Amino acid sequence: MSVIEIILEHPWPFLAWMLPIFGALMMPVLGRINNKVRDYGAVAFAFSAVVSAAMMIPYLFEGHTPGDIKLITWMTLPNGTPLDFGVLVDPLSIIICNVVALISFLIVVYSISYMHGDEGLTRYWFLFLYFIGSMLLLVLADNLVMTMIGWEGVGICSYGLIGYYYRDKKERWLGGPPPTEMYPPSHAGMKAFVVTGIGDVLILAAIFILYYFAGTFNYVELMQTSEVWLTQMASVPGLVALFGVLLLGGPIGKSAQFPLHEWLPEAMAGPTSVSALIHAATMVKAGVYLVARMSPIFYVGTWTLHLPEAQVYFITIAIVGAFTCFLAASQALVAVELKKILAYSTVSQIGYMMLGLGLSGFSKDAYLPGLTAGIYHLASHAMFKAALFLGAGSVIHSVHTIYTFNMGGLKKYMKWTYILMGLATLSLSGVPPFSGFWSKDAVFLAAMQAGTPLAYVLLGVGVVSAAMTFAYSIRFISLTFRGEASEFIQDLEHHGHAPHESPNVMIWPIAILVGLFIITGVLGLAGVFYPSLNPEVFIEKQLHHMVEVLLPHEVAENLHVPHISATTKWIGAGLSALALSVGGFLGYNFYWTKNWDSWTWVQKSSIRKSIHNFLWNRWYMNAFFYRVFVDGTLGLTHALYNGFEAKVLIPLSDAVASATQSASDVMYEVVEEGAIFGLINTSFPAAVISIYHKAKKSQTGLLSMNILYIVIMLLAIIFGMLLNGGT
Repeated sequence: MSVIEIILEHPWPFLAWMLPIFGALMMPVLGRINNKVRDYGAVAFAFSAVVSAAMMIPYLFEGHTPGDIKLITWMTLPNGTPLDFGVLVDPLSIIICNVVALISFLIVVYSISYMHGDEGLTRYWFLFLYFIGSMLLLVLADNLVMTMIGWEGVGICSYGLIGYYYRDKKERWLGGPPPTEMYPPSHAGMKAFVVTGIGDVLILAAIFILYYFAGTFNYVELMQTSEVWLTQMASVPGLVALFGVLLLGGPIGKSAQFPLHEWLPEAMAGPTSVSALIHAATMVKAGVYLVARMSPIFYVGTWTLHLPEAQVYFITIAIVGAFTCFLAASQALVAVELKKILAYSTVSQIGYMMLGLGLSGFSKDAYLPGLTAGIYHLASHAMFKAALFLGAGSVIHSVHTIYTFNMGGLKKYMKWTYILMGLATLSLSGVPPFSGFWSKDAVFLAAMQAGTPLAYVLLGVGVVSAAMTFAYSIRFISLTFRGEASEFIQDLEHHGHAPHESPNVMIWPIAILVGLFIITGVLGLAGVFYPSLNPEVFIEKQLHHMVEVLLPHEVAENLHVPHISATTKWIGAGLSALALSVGGFLGYNFYWTKNWDSWTWVQKSSIRKSIHNFLWNRWYMNAFFYRVFVDGTLGLTHALYNGFEAKVLIPLSDAVASATQSASDVMYEVVEEGAIFGLINTSFPAAVISIYHKAKKSQTGLLSMNILYIVIMLLAIIFGMLLNGGT
């Protein structure tokens, strides 16, 4: 089939990412025509991605998907293997593609009002649409090379969007309040680019190792031949484990997991709509997607080939996810910037997704429940976290401050924002029947299904983190909307700038997102009695079908959806209830009713003060990374300059320069002046002139003398010919 015929047969997976990228390229052109044409053009191109993604949903209900659609052969690799340009349309890519497209579109609509009047709006729309297109390419690509093109496109756009206010005006800085260090937007963008770049280097190393043994980058070919090349890789001791850990480097960086998590709190420097885009549905979910996409390979290595090294992939990401979940939740307990609290929450919730995906490899029966839990929580989190970030944007847009201690009492000014953010907070906290409860509960059930001692330890970490989640959720909602208005708000009101509700074009996207996760939660509740309605069951069924198609037939035959007993489900629900009870009790008394004064309680104990300082300073990890990698690198450069360059290289270069100059002086005097100028430029012309003057005397001008010269010349020629003939 020709390229055109293939696209006409399956247009939607190609249009889904091509149209937003084309729209990005059109933004400067549309901006030249009219600002409104440009703005609504951006909405139209974002909506085209929604339509294209939605047109792939029927595949899920038909029971089969197109799979790997190869468009053209892009290039031939060194060993003769073709690298194709194509898309992989399966349940995983369809589900995540729709999540990305829909939520990105709602954020674009929100941006129409939120970014209105901004002088750099053409640049904003270009980066925004290119970001969406790159993310969709990343998800739909059928090979690792195309995935990395989308991966790096997302990274470059995030650099531009996080550092959008690159002029670094003081009111755009974040961090603090003083004396706590603050960071300008340009610094925050560079930090995100550099830190995620570390993970990108690691994943590139893994891809090179993979290609050496597998000879292909195509996902389907990798999985169907996994038994062969994994066996070859395992012949080198430790290489399979190294490959798995390196492969996780990219997702850990992109999804802001420990130890590459410190870029994300500073990513709040961009517009709040950018924060919603990056932290809700797109960039930070790229790592989760890739871990899920590659997990069948390590399932084969662990449970078919029985390679203990292959399980390192699952164990590593489970431990990293659980620890990050706890780490970020603890930091959110003390943060005072509204968006930064939500940023820590994002890091923590992605930890749950990684935990679920990691637990999938702890036992055969845990694979599908763990994989399902990770993807289910991804979709659920995308909805309620996007709503929270957009709500936070409305608040900051209204009160012009990022600090929660400058807020308070806003529910009387911003009723709809308060209600919508409150509902989203309940879902974040895992309160039933909202979607967050069911998706987080799925992670707990996956841990119990895994059934190993390590799985139970990680489950305990997840439960404690869930309690902290509810506590900090009550805290930021209370500090923002409840109680008396702060002096800052009162001052705004006094000067005629009282907080006000956001316009409908900003409220409606939040309301739609809230409606989506409420519907998802209600379906989860209905699924208790009618499993066919349960979103978790639907996702599990789709992922089971995907893995059956991708894995070798003999492996897929042994893969099944385990039965989870009612007792296990009740224990999972009980753990959720325990976490909510503890977190709710603390949050209610400290912040909702303020029966206890949190600051006084902290100050009364030196231990509690130390813990607070430890959390406030981000476990001193950020300071450590700056001290070692930033200050350390700068210190090393100064040491090299003062100790080696200044004392060795510079004197050596001076000596070489002096010797060279001396040699050039000698060359000038001896060669240029003596030989070239003296001999060639002076003596040779003088000799020629002398010969000329002597020869000139033979030219008398008399005809008789000229005839004599001719005769002599003819005789000489004849004599020469005779001599030549004689020989």
